[in-house]
Amino acid sequence: MGSGSTSLTDRPQGAVRRKFDRMLREIAKFGAVGGAGLLVNLLVFNLVRNVTGLQVVRASIIATVVAIIFNYIGFRYFTYRDRDKSGRTREMTLFLVFSAAGLVIENGVLYLATYGFGWDSPLQSNIFKFLGIGLGTLFRFWSYRTWVFRTMPAGSAVAGAESILQEAEQRRHDEHANR
Repeated sequence: MGSGSTSLTDRPQGAVRRKFDRMLREIAKFGAVGGAGLLVNLLVFNLVRNVTGLQVVRASIIATVVAIIFNYIGFRYFTYRDRDKSGRTREMTLFLVFSAAGLVIENGVLYLATYGFGWDSPLQSNIFKFLGIGLGTLFRFWSYRTWVFRTMPAGSAVAGAESILQEAEQRRHDEHANR
């Protein structure tokens, strides 16, 4: 076989490589939205804490809710825009359930540090807020991609791709006939 041919053993590697590349792109997009959400979360947290004088965990919960709203928009319209959109009520319900679980993880770390260990200086609060966000993010990534923004069923994806190709072929045919 020449260097340009593909053997049967190369095909599974190509499929694995494509799957790996898709996963890397998904992680990068999730990270971009999550990074922006992290900034929103920390900015709102510090703003609410310093301007209102609310207790640290209450300020954190407000910041987390604002970040959840920000992240949903980013995930739905950027990271997972190609995913199944047919069940928006189900998607939103699951997103809120898993986001609430992430909120508990995130703010549980802060609560434990603040009230369990007495670490409540502004620097300590930000460190444990950040740590909680990290743990919550790992949980959210897994749950969002597994349950909330599910991939389209293979049959639907193939049918959608075939209809796009048929429409393009029909347009080419119509353009050629009109010449």
